[in-house]
Amino acid sequence: MFGNYLIGLREGLEAGLVVCILVAYLVKTDNRAALRPVWIGVGIACAISLAFGALLEFGTQELTFEAQELIGGTLSIVAVGLVTWMVFWMKRTARHLKGELQGRLDAALALGTGALVATAFLAVGREGLETALFVWASVRASGEGSSAPLVGVLLGIATAIVLAWLFYRGALRINLSKFFTWTGGMLVVVAAGVLAYGVHDLQEARFLGGLENRAFDISGAVPPDSWYGVLLKGVFNFQPDPTVLQLVVWSLYLAVVLTLFLLPFRSGKPSGPPDGASAQTPGGTARG
Repeated sequence: MFGNYLIGLREGLEAGLVVCILVAYLVKTDNRAALRPVWIGVGIACAISLAFGALLEFGTQELTFEAQELIGGTLSIVAVGLVTWMVFWMKRTARHLKGELQGRLDAALALGTGALVATAFLAVGREGLETALFVWASVRASGEGSSAPLVGVLLGIATAIVLAWLFYRGALRINLSKFFTWTGGMLVVVAAGVLAYGVHDLQEARFLGGLENRAFDISGAVPPDSWYGVLLKGVFNFQPDPTVLQLVVWSLYLAVVLTLFLLPFRSGKPSGPPDGASAQTPGGTARG
């Protein structure tokens, strides 16, 4: 549940901050008439993301077991790739996100209503589709067979909405750089588990070999149905009897990606006050 809460919180807050920047800029530049197209674009993005999630959940139920595992494993790996790209993209561009979005919004204002809808849709839709895919893959990996993963996601999104609203009102100030660094690092750990599970799916689909080659089996010490087994599974997608290939992929991904993510980012741009160091809002400033 915690892993899915983290996904909902991280992705929801990114989308929420994007909406805050768009809305605040329109209000400050006295373009309130453009708010309606922006909210229409946000609504369309949310609806398509929900439809995509429903398609992933129900669209594969009539397939054979091997086909389900092949699709599930492939999409899990795609989801990990998208999330990995996202955490590095946010690390690289968060400081200048505000200026980039405002530039796009200025261009859309000059083009008209349709461009405003498209700008908001594209800004939020990417986050929504990534969230739907990664949540689906993470829920499959957790294998809890309960509503806890979905509850975790919804609680994370609800928390993100509250935080985004507080940012907009200027009532909350936190170090966004540290926040995204910590949550990004934790997401990399979650993604490593999803990647290992995706590899296991491909092995069960007979697309990859080595299904019978277990790296170890500590099911006796960590029973999957124990409270700590469920906790490890829900948070880290821990498996007490992984295959050798799963363990190798998990170890390599975690070692390489986490190391690169934690390295200090060096920009070739001249030093100066970054665009995204603070999110200007009508009610105040949310400092990064």
